[in-house]
Amino acid sequence: MTQNIAFELVSPEDRLVSEPVSMAILPGEEGEFGVGANHSALVAALKPGVVELYKNDEKEPFRKIFIAGGFADVTGESCTVLAEEAVNVDDLKQDSLESTLKDLMEDIAHATDEVEKKRLRRRVDMTKARISALTGRLAL
Repeated sequence: MTQNIAFELVSPEDRLVSEPVSMAILPGEEGEFGVGANHSALVAALKPGVVELYKNDEKEPFRKIFIAGGFADVTGESCTVLAEEAVNVDDLKQDSLESTLKDLMEDIAHATDEVEKKRLRRRVDMTKARISALTGRLAL
């Protein structure tokens, strides 16, 4: 029988997950990493990407959650993700994201202030990350 680890994912708005999982795959700043029972203790910075949650010995995650970055606090018994923003991948809408991306690109083309362009580029990058989370491939 597979051992579980207590998993929590919290954003400023809500606690999205609080349940045992056999494994969680997290988008670390240094690369993806898996967390399960008896994992070594660590604190890791997380980049925008998808958190995948697994139960038992299933080959596919039972839940995928897009996060906009944050931190993970891992012990042998628990994993807590503090996300800047989090949304279930199933709740993302590709048409809406692509429309937002198009609008942001137009805004960048018309922006004259470098600070504004930088802010818009960050929004473009986050929108592309959401599209990638939904489609499973890099957004160009």
